Amino acid sequence: MKVIVQQAAFDAGALVNTFTAAQAGMGAIVTFQGVVRGDGGLARMEIEHYPGMTERALTAIATEAAQRWSLGNVLVIHRHGSLAPGEVIMMVATAAPHRADAFAAADFLMDYLKSRAPFWKKEYAADGAAENATWVAAKDADEAALARWQGAGNV
Repeated sequence: MKVIVQQAAFDAGALVNTFTAAQAGMGAIVTFQGVVRGDGGLARMEIEHYPGMTERALTAIATEAAQRWSLGNVLVIHRHGSLAPGEVIMMVATAAPHRADAFAAADFLMDYLKSRAPFWKKEYAADGAAENATWVAAKDADEAALARWQGAGNV
């Protein structure tokens, strides 16, 4: 299992190739990348976090996924700092003997990273003015998505 929090952009293709090559005996690899949407005139998004705390929280989420499903490996990488529309914010990869576990674990990771990972996001409008920036609030739909994962051992 590997969890990375970094400011720099990453080469998702290279990471997927490296991850896949290391998964001997696994029959399924599932990957997902989150990208900054440019809707609503968004010029950029600022993502803040507390080093140490964030890595521990992401590791707990990844560990929970590994305990719930039969996984060979998990990769979570999440960026912070200033990101423009079209830039990749994050990626998850799961490896499992069978596709159902790989897909379910990746879906679980995405739901929990979206709602429980300790990142704070501020959106800046096209004019870039700080006074027009808004913090991204939790969405009811994201919280509702967690309901299907509720039960014993939740993070």
